[in-house]
Amino acid sequence: MQRLSVTLRTATTVLSLLAAGGFSATASSAHARAPLETPVPLVAAPDATADMAQTEYDPLEGFNRGSYAFSMGLDRAFFGPVAHGYMAVTPNSFRHRVSAVVYNLGEPSTFLNDVLQAKPKRAGRTTARFAINSTVGLLGLFDVAAGMGIRSHDADFGQTFGRYGVKPGPYLYVPVLGPLNFRDGVGRVFDFFTDPVGIAGGGWTTTFGASRLVVQTIDTRANADLAFRGLDQAIDPYATARSAYGQHREALVREATGAVQELPDFDDVSAGPEPAATPAKASPQAPTVPVEPASPEPAASASVPTVPQ
Repeated sequence: MQRLSVTLRTATTVLSLLAAGGFSATASSAHARAPLETPVPLVAAPDATADMAQTEYDPLEGFNRGSYAFSMGLDRAFFGPVAHGYMAVTPNSFRHRVSAVVYNLGEPSTFLNDVLQAKPKRAGRTTARFAINSTVGLLGLFDVAAGMGIRSHDADFGQTFGRYGVKPGPYLYVPVLGPLNFRDGVGRVFDFFTDPVGIAGGGWTTTFGASRLVVQTIDTRANADLAFRGLDQAIDPYATARSAYGQHREALVREATGAVQELPDFDDVSAGPEPAATPAKASPQAPTVPVEPASPEPAASASVPTVPQ
């Protein structure tokens, strides 16, 4: 009986953790780390259309739509009011500090996936960020590393699987957990059981683990609030959430595989003279016709030469 009780508590904890991740997935990029991480300024490679078709493969759409409706109803009844209450009684600066701590505690997991993706430079930056922000940044309250030019990034097992060619698989909206696909669902389970901070803290059944889970869930839902409001205004909220989730996850995978192009940073281009101030140059399409002296011949024979096109 005692073993059954422990098993049930463990299962409940896993579901709660996945639910915390589900909020962020529902709102796509609006998750707990959103205020801190650098957005991915990416242009998809030529085969992006085919990849996006895979991310929106939805053979169970009927079930998924019902699951979506149930989850949104639960959010309106419980998770949303809790998040709104949290936002009402805390100033914005306080919530940013909480988000910073939540993000910092996720850096070791990011490091693990950087290593698995064979990205030593990114792993080094993640290590530096965690060390600096955990010490000088007062346990992650302040992102000192970002001020030093060490930018943040995300990495998880779903992205790692995609890095090595695992396809998304069918789309599935799990009640409470939110949008998933086969690859990311398996990846989220791996994220849970391999989380270095969770393991070091004694698991999610300890006071630290349970507190972290509650704070992470509320923080994630609060940061995703604008995205949830946007879904309410969409013509087809379910399709919008599915598309946003697929695009967000595909962008992360393409970032890991390098199958993207970074947009140029126009701020780095040195300022030059305005085009209007540049001396006029002859156009190759309309070459300049030299002016010839007046001809003594009759006007009929002094026609203007035709300008080649």
